[in-house]
Amino acid sequence: MMARHSIFSAPLKLSLLLPLIALIGATNAFAFAPFGLWPIQILTLACLVWLLIRIDSAKRGALLGWAYGFGWAMGGIHWLYISLHDYGGMPAWITICAISLMALAVGLYASLAAALTVWLRQRWSASPTLLTLLIFPAVWGLSEWLRGWLLTGFPWLISGYAHTASPLAGFAPLLGVYGVGTISAFIAGCLVLRFQIQTLQRKLPTVIAVLILFAGVALHKVEWTLPSGNAISVRLLQGNVPQETKFDPVHINDSLQLYANMITAAPADLIATPESAVPLFQTQLPPDYLPALASFAQKSGSTIALGIPLVSQHNDGITYTNSLLGISPAPSQTNQADYRYDKQHLLPFGEFIPYGFRWFVNLMNIPLGDFNRGAKVQAPFAVKDQWVLPNICYEDLFGEEIAGQLGDARSKNQPMATLLLNISNLGWFGNTIALPQHLQVSQMRALETGRPMLRSTNTGATAVIDPHGKVLSQLPFLTLGTLTTSVQGYSGTTPYILWGNWMMLLLSILMLVAGWWISRRTQP
Repeated sequence: MMARHSIFSAPLKLSLLLPLIALIGATNAFAFAPFGLWPIQILTLACLVWLLIRIDSAKRGALLGWAYGFGWAMGGIHWLYISLHDYGGMPAWITICAISLMALAVGLYASLAAALTVWLRQRWSASPTLLTLLIFPAVWGLSEWLRGWLLTGFPWLISGYAHTASPLAGFAPLLGVYGVGTISAFIAGCLVLRFQIQTLQRKLPTVIAVLILFAGVALHKVEWTLPSGNAISVRLLQGNVPQETKFDPVHINDSLQLYANMITAAPADLIATPESAVPLFQTQLPPDYLPALASFAQKSGSTIALGIPLVSQHNDGITYTNSLLGISPAPSQTNQADYRYDKQHLLPFGEFIPYGFRWFVNLMNIPLGDFNRGAKVQAPFAVKDQWVLPNICYEDLFGEEIAGQLGDARSKNQPMATLLLNISNLGWFGNTIALPQHLQVSQMRALETGRPMLRSTNTGATAVIDPHGKVLSQLPFLTLGTLTTSVQGYSGTTPYILWGNWMMLLLSILMLVAGWWISRRTQP
């Protein structure tokens, strides 16, 4: 035992640890799609916890956490190089600097979690058991939740997304993606504690971790929602329009004709196009374009979900929105559309320009860069027996907003969506891991809400996901095609729809309170 103790108490050289922990953080990319090696997420987090037990100051903890978070971000979002450099035309060195600065900014959340963990350990004179099982998991979960909303939020590749196919997926309908991340941090603490405590007790953390994994498996079998109404036929379109020609005036007519042909190729109860499949505002389209689609919808009995940017005149001025138009089989007075969804959670730099960063956007050659926000709560649209709630691309990352819309409809006794629909254009990122990563995000939304998720994208991943987060069918990336299938809607509520992130926040706060109380009781 003394030899084991000497290893854990050996001095740490920060100059050697920082690059090492950054490399460990970068390996987190393999825990997520397309690799799916979810244990890596827990193991790398355990490495960080193991170090935080031994760090002697919150400042050193902050540096270690920052390096870990920086490596995690760089390993996961390096594909931004393609959108900024290849399509945006930004010089390579500026692109690398921009992505590195972004990764440093994202890494600040892990830095905050690590620093606060060490500070609380010292402030409370907490034991390694309290740090690993209560303090760190709570602080880690809170830091990821903070990353999900501060400065409009950027929750891409947070811990919970690694577990859409792990035993921890069963906790998603209760605690959401942030709660799953909190539980994964707890299991990481159990692994560390397994080698930290006395011989006769060290099996207990392993037993606890195994019991949690079994509980997740059991919860995954719970049917939080049930089939509702009759299944509908669905056609999800993937045009595979090259990003370099999508907004080129010379090729725009080709895109318009491509999607008009794909839409009218065959009837279906629901026909969905990708985000901005029509790359022009409705006022710029040929006069017969939308009426022709409306005529097809009426003759075929199809409902069309069309991705298109819209311009609207209001009393207070003109607004531009990234939108979805719903064209139903029922005749409308305008002969064009009777449903509209406007994207409300916009992508910084891609869809709105943060204050003071106009100069940065001017370095890129990316069109449609400054939209207005849609309403926070928008109604679903009907397709026969089903109600479909859209979200557009980046909005898919914010599960609490999607769950909030479902919960709002329930509280007002209005129709609750039975299907979710995401339309996206990830052509900006080429054939990279960004595509399967976004598919995994949609899998988490299906788990949280207990509803199927339909995805129609330009280059991938066009797919159908069942209420348990399993991908039922999918088109190959970077191919032209139509995914034709039948989808059953689901109704009911999960705990996450009812409570959102509040259950996870309460759990984290209770863990911190328990850590404080126990430390007070055990101090001389």
